[in-house]
Amino acid sequence: MTNEAVFTGVKVLDVASFIAGPAAATVLSDFGADVIKLEPPGAGDPQRRLALVPPNPRARANYAWHQTNRNKRGIAVDLKSPAGARILERLVKWADVLITNYPHAARERLHLTYDEVAEWNPLIIYADFTGFGNVGPDAALPGFDITAYWARSGLLAMTRDAGAPPTLPVAGSGDYASAMGLYSAIVTGLYFRERTGRGTCVETSLLAQGVWATGMLVSGALAGGQFYGLHDRENPSNPLINTYTTADGRWLMLVVFLPHWPRLANAIGHPELLKDPRFTDPRAIAQNVHALTDILDRAFAGRPLEYWKQALGRARVSYGIIQTPEEAAGDPQLRATDIVVPIEGVDDLDSTINSPISMLASPKVPPRRAPRLGEHNDEVLAELGFSPGEIDDFRSEGVIPSPAAQEPQ
Repeated sequence: MTNEAVFTGVKVLDVASFIAGPAAATVLSDFGADVIKLEPPGAGDPQRRLALVPPNPRARANYAWHQTNRNKRGIAVDLKSPAGARILERLVKWADVLITNYPHAARERLHLTYDEVAEWNPLIIYADFTGFGNVGPDAALPGFDITAYWARSGLLAMTRDAGAPPTLPVAGSGDYASAMGLYSAIVTGLYFRERTGRGTCVETSLLAQGVWATGMLVSGALAGGQFYGLHDRENPSNPLINTYTTADGRWLMLVVFLPHWPRLANAIGHPELLKDPRFTDPRAIAQNVHALTDILDRAFAGRPLEYWKQALGRARVSYGIIQTPEEAAGDPQLRATDIVVPIEGVDDLDSTINSPISMLASPKVPPRRAPRLGEHNDEVLAELGFSPGEIDDFRSEGVIPSPAAQEPQ
């Protein structure tokens, strides 16, 4: 094992907003990359205020901002100004990777198109993230994870029970999943550059990631498959893959394949079901799903969760306890496996969520707080070769904010 993180020395320019693009940059920072987050002066990235939007949990700490932008240096630059374009050019020449999800029209105004960026730095890996892709009739549509990843892909239509209307998915869930797809694209681009000596543009979209997540169903539709319809837990297509409630009101997600049906029958205390002609083979079970669901409902409702944890565990029956987010946050398995890790420098926030991959041969960087708006302007601009006088001029011209206009911690 080396003491140096794998992306130490890799330089990343994060010119993206909200979650997916910045979160991909965060994964790179977790593995040692030097990430500079560029925001517009004034309000900055809207992600700074996302934790305040219902139905996100209310808390004293800006947890969402720190999860998505930890370990970065932050600068605030008005890219609409000629001086801002000069700063951007030097940042692009500094960077190995540029990440953006800005709309196409904004990229053209701000000199952020791939063609312009690659002219400044032919070796750059340009990570292009959109809602619906770069071509086609909807390329210019604004996309959020709820609209593009969830709704458009078919995923939201199927994540509900029969008779229930579509519901609101967990905020940011499609974005965080898509961030891993974008991270994979960036790493693929870096490997391409390592092999060929050339930069390139890599891209993905919320729609592409959402359809990939819905792949079992969309690919089934492409094959002309016959769908079972929406899930009805009292009359499911498969009672062995269903939810059941215990005597103390807890819910279990049961996942039992037919070869393991004897384990479940014995665990619930009904070995006689194995000789019941209604449940002896797949065809019989399929014809008697309501009856088996009713039997399982009554069995699970007769004992509390702690009993079932022991009984199902002994029988090696696969199940999951349906936990609330609060319960998940306190789950000791998350800390044992570094899914939840300490974060440094944030008032009222001791821990954050780690990125979901690790490498045995290379450590991750311990999480530290996300930057204040424009916090590292002077430091970064000096590294780019701008003199103290030029930096003062940028500030007096409003290209970068004054310290008084920067966001407090």
